[in-house]
Amino acid sequence: MGFAVMTMTDAAANRVKEIVENSGPDAKGIRVGIKKGGCAGMEYTIDLVREPNAKDDLIEHDGAKVWLEPAAVLYLLGTQIDFETTTLRSGFTFHNPNQTSACGCGESVELKAADLAELAKQREQATV
Repeated sequence: MGFAVMTMTDAAANRVKEIVENSGPDAKGIRVGIKKGGCAGMEYTIDLVREPNAKDDLIEHDGAKVWLEPAAVLYLLGTQIDFETTTLRSGFTFHNPNQTSACGCGESVELKAADLAELAKQREQATV
């Protein structure tokens, strides 16, 4: 079994499928990336995918498709995408082990690149 760059909860998969169903026949899924911005330095980006980019990584869960920008992969390794609804807001959330801090509003984050040696060590221990 291969290593998934990112995983998706059932709630996130259901929301991705709702977005696709409500976005017309050419909608395929969503694309996750990161960009510089916000008070903490980086922000997650989410865009509708109508035509997949062959260079993107693809994760699938229960029929939901999420593509990952190549430039974001090192910052997203080990991340779980979820969808939460609270009294004040609803939206995708990212449980990212590479996040070192976040701003008070929760819209921007500080990320470090994943430690590939540590990930390899964890995979090795998991298979023993």
